Amino acid sequence: MKKLFASFTSALAIFAFSLPFSTSVKSAEFFTIGTGGATGVYFQVGNAICKMVAKLQSAEHGRKKGTDKAYRCAAPSSGGSTYNIGQIQQGEFQFGVAQSDWQYHAYNASKPDKVKPFKDLRAVFSAHPEPFQIIARKGSKIKDWKSLKGKKVNIGNPGSGQRGTFEVLMESHGVNKSYFGSTTELTSSEQSGALCDKKIDAFGYTVGVPNAGVAQSTDGCGAYIINLTTPQVKKLVADNPFYAFATIPKGTYKTSKKDVTTFGVMASVVTSASVSEEMVYNVVKAVFENLDDFKKQHPAFANLDPKKMIKDGLSAPLHPGAVKYYKEKGLM
Repeated sequence: MKKLFASFTSALAIFAFSLPFSTSVKSAEFFTIGTGGATGVYFQVGNAICKMVAKLQSAEHGRKKGTDKAYRCAAPSSGGSTYNIGQIQQGEFQFGVAQSDWQYHAYNASKPDKVKPFKDLRAVFSAHPEPFQIIARKGSKIKDWKSLKGKKVNIGNPGSGQRGTFEVLMESHGVNKSYFGSTTELTSSEQSGALCDKKIDAFGYTVGVPNAGVAQSTDGCGAYIINLTTPQVKKLVADNPFYAFATIPKGTYKTSKKDVTTFGVMASVVTSASVSEEMVYNVVKAVFENLDDFKKQHPAFANLDPKKMIKDGLSAPLHPGAVKYYKEKGLM
């Protein structure tokens, strides 16, 4: 919790100073976006949104072209998808980044043991695709799902999307944690270092491509990504609309000698029905009217398409504030 508070304070300070000096503290409205590990793409999504909000309100664009109300935004590192949804439900976060599958399960109450049912969950827009990747240590002799048996595997920290997806994979293959030699619950920021230090043999990660944490292990110590094409994975994709097959192209990392086939979800930005229409409208406006700049914040954002962002991977209803903006711009 101290670590989270420190991250929040740091992010808040950065974005507080990024706003025009003419904006007084009393007139500003604060909001928080839950993200993920500091090396993950969720962290980049949240902070990119905050940058766009600051840009829309900056002096160089003029207040008349910006939002009607001043906003200050923080995007701290957090526990990931299900954690973010839980914090939004409790009113601690106003927005969060979450995998499309956990958005679906929260709104539809289809996995209450994994994520608390949340009928007031609302979608804002989707961002990048997120392939689920199993990264294996050089020399581990891991080639596929079967060869993970008896190995030391990081399944992710509780509350993270990668942990949830790993548990779905185990369930679909009819195994539990005893299938592996041992399991760890490291965060996304810790797992690559542990792999290179030979403390674990593999880890699972749901993340946009390319990713600095994955590169730390692939480019740094020769780790590689395995294919996930078992009959059980094919059934998961066939049975669930929020999953899709994904390809990680050869050359993405130093050890990517061939295309890797796996499956994945979409990263989505979500909020609560209790968050004001004005705030959501202005956040969406900040991103969509600075989309070219937003895309430059991370390679995973390069192919974002507004027409797809308002529908792909969105299984909860769109927030009225988002709908208002999309209709104004002729996107809906």
